[in-house]
Amino acid sequence: MMMMMTMIKTPGAVMMVLWLGLLLVTVANADDMIRSQMQDFESRLQASEKKTRDLENEVQMLKNSSEESQRAFLELKREKEQSRVSFSAALWAEGDGNIGPSQGTAPLAFRHVITNIGNAYNADTGIFTAPVRGAYFFVVFIFGNVAKPTGVSLQKNGEHVVIAYAYQPQYDVKPSNGVSLLLEEGDRVHVKRWDQTWIHDSKDHHSTFSGHLLFPM
Repeated sequence: MMMMMTMIKTPGAVMMVLWLGLLLVTVANADDMIRSQMQDFESRLQASEKKTRDLENEVQMLKNSSEESQRAFLELKREKEQSRVSFSAALWAEGDGNIGPSQGTAPLAFRHVITNIGNAYNADTGIFTAPVRGAYFFVVFIFGNVAKPTGVSLQKNGEHVVIAYAYQPQYDVKPSNGVSLLLEEGDRVHVKRWDQTWIHDSKDHHSTFSGHLLFPM
């Protein structure tokens, strides 16, 4: 009788052992699957984070490039505006008359401004101030009455550069001269009447002073 009861309990115990073993295998497989899924998720997360960092770097590079391009554009615009320098002015703003012959010490103020691109010429003082370093060209034309010497000195920073001078006992005179100058930013150019000479001008604007920037350097 005892042997029969043992035989009846043994199959149940085996089944229990088998079931427990199967459960353990299932749990182990599930754990491996979860671990694999977590590793896969971490890999994808790291890849996504790297992609995000790469995109952020690209955005920053584009931003820096845009800022550099904007700075370069503004600099080119400024240089272009500074390179637009040209002026012409006549001696008298209105009426007519002569200047002279006393000693000329101050710059001649050519008050009738015809052109003043860049506003580098001051009609009140007669002085042109270089806005940028570069090569400039200046020319002066003056008119003198009969039997009166006529002359001017074109000066850079108060120093004589070239003269325009003429004298005729029987005819009007129209001396002129021009010169190219290398100027630094802030250098000043003006025209000074030569001592003991006369200069005439009228509404027809015979006597003029002009200059322009050839190219910056």
